[in-house]
Amino acid sequence: MKKLNRIIISLVLGIIMAIGLSGCGGADNEITVVSREDGSGTRGAFVELMGILEKDADGNKKDLTTDEAVIANKTDVMLANIEGDPYSIGYVSLGSLNDSVKSVTVDGVQAKSENIKNGSYPVARPFNIATKGMPSELARDFISFILSVEGQDIIADKYISIDDNAKAFSSTNPGGKLVIAGSSSVFPVMEKLVEEYRLLNSDADIEIQSSDSTAGMSGVIEGTCDIGMASRALTESELNSLVPTEIAMDGIAVIVNKANPIENLTSDQIKAIFTGTTVTWDTL
Repeated sequence: MKKLNRIIISLVLGIIMAIGLSGCGGADNEITVVSREDGSGTRGAFVELMGILEKDADGNKKDLTTDEAVIANKTDVMLANIEGDPYSIGYVSLGSLNDSVKSVTVDGVQAKSENIKNGSYPVARPFNIATKGMPSELARDFISFILSVEGQDIIADKYISIDDNAKAFSSTNPGGKLVIAGSSSVFPVMEKLVEEYRLLNSDADIEIQSSDSTAGMSGVIEGTCDIGMASRALTESELNSLVPTEIAMDGIAVIVNKANPIENLTSDQIKAIFTGTTVTWDTL
């Protein structure tokens, strides 16, 4: 019965979307823009890469994301918003993309690992971790694991490894406590890295906290965590206090509801949507 209900709902949404995009849907044809919160590394990278971040007359950078945007404060919230609204559009880390939503091509290029690695997909960014001062022996050992062939193989399962010639890992098995905090986009792959590292070093006590990139960097600076996670490059002010280490590359998938017939958007169209210049699907 549940399966039948899902099929009926999907068919109804498909009919509604088709009517809306034909220009006959009235207010229902309005695009629901869903963006991440301020401080999100995914948002920071997305607005910069899509030209939504522009300099004002004084040379200060300004995020021009429309004030009408729905704000999703985590990756799973973003996915739920897009899945639940047939007129919505958002963005998510490629590694977090699932079949609850649809990824559109950008400038005709699919969000796939090979396209990010060869540079043809335009919405790609680094995954960084950051430390302050001299990291503890445990932190150094764990970072060595991430950058080893074993760690890069874990990363390559859903993301893009940064070193195809990484060396095998050899642990010194240090004990102690390690707190890692920051980006919710980096969090899933960090969980897997920690899980595998614990199998090699049972003396390690590692805690992971998911928030956003800016909170992660602030946590390291303030001393509330040992390693920060950022799904973007570090800012100039962060680089004054922290040492970044790139651990992976990731794409940002532009996503719509599965009932949406749109398959491709240009970079200019995406910018127009997220800045509020284009507000209905039928004007694309």
